[in-house]
Amino acid sequence: MILSGKNILVGVTGGIAAYKITYLVRHFIKANANVKVMMTKEAKDFVTPLSLSTLSKNPVFSDFVEGEDELWNNHVELGKWADFICIAPATANTLAKMVSGHSDNFFMATYLSADCPVYIAPAMDLDMYQHPTTHQNIEKLKSYGNIIIPAESGELASGLVGEGRMAEPENILDFIEKDLKKNLMLNGKKVLITAGPTYEAIDPVRFIGNHSSGKMGYAIAEAAAKNGAEVILISGPTALKIEEKGIKVQNVVSAEEMYNAVMQEYKNCDVFISAAAVADYTPTEIAEEKIKKSGNNLQINLKKTKDILLEAGKRKQHQFVVGFALETENEEENALGKLRKKNLNFIVLNSLRDKGAGFATDTNKVKIISEKETQTFNLKSKTAVAQDIIAEISKQLTLEK
Repeated sequence: MILSGKNILVGVTGGIAAYKITYLVRHFIKANANVKVMMTKEAKDFVTPLSLSTLSKNPVFSDFVEGEDELWNNHVELGKWADFICIAPATANTLAKMVSGHSDNFFMATYLSADCPVYIAPAMDLDMYQHPTTHQNIEKLKSYGNIIIPAESGELASGLVGEGRMAEPENILDFIEKDLKKNLMLNGKKVLITAGPTYEAIDPVRFIGNHSSGKMGYAIAEAAAKNGAEVILISGPTALKIEEKGIKVQNVVSAEEMYNAVMQEYKNCDVFISAAAVADYTPTEIAEEKIKKSGNNLQINLKKTKDILLEAGKRKQHQFVVGFALETENEEENALGKLRKKNLNFIVLNSLRDKGAGFATDTNKVKIISEKETQTFNLKSKTAVAQDIIAEISKQLTLEK
């Protein structure tokens, strides 16, 4: 979700459409955003602070000093807290004050102190909305960098029908998400990611596997989605769950299944990130029944699996391809050899010799290696490492344009 974790300050002014703001706050909360609300005194005639406080799980701000204890509300701090402000409804009076900088209340002082994006959803009667001064004020606010959410047509409080109706809460949400998505690093890109281990069956109950938890690949998938990409995650067996909505997950078990799934999607992807720990070998035969314990030794014949990353490099046309290398010796030399052999754009190297890196941990310490440079990163959470990887992909894609 694009709004997940965002700090949203909702500004409510004294228009009849203020009653709808309870629904907007609820939409933001469902999108996993952090929400605070500020109101003008006039807005309280249409919606209660208690309703908005209950929904947002935060106090509602309307004046510099409030409550029996006369606590001071810091308008500067509130404005700095917000990732963006959404003013809805924005009355004609408020639009005029915003244009002139008329700071006669807490709401206006906070708006003038903020340096984040501001979305404005005008709401007023038909004649007011069509008045030349209103149009001039809206154009001036746009020139100041504010983003206008267009009013909709419909029945108005006066009984007239026409433009001036505040955009419906779900339309405000959709408008903001689309606007934010335009500026995301991977907007419009289709990203294919593999994650987790593969299990190579020996018999119906046993397999050859590895210690990969899938945490790194899953973190990359979520980081890519948060940065606007359409994400397809091909996952080997893991207990992990995707939190970010919109990620298409294909579950596979064996290296062969993962190979087939990747090749099916590869031609249509823009970026391929091979983060899975795919088995290099698989049994030549799988026993139909459970192998019984007998004798002191058991011999299993193995054959090479198909090299997914090598094949992706061979088929590369427009794709940007990223691989991983987990090494225990001659790390950079081996990683660079893999980069060249498999025709990668860059490779992410980590070493089992680094404490906190590798399988099953929540942290990782990596180097991003390309033909041009090697970048070394400190030990970080896998979530932070994933963001570093996505940022580097975005940077290189931008340079390629």
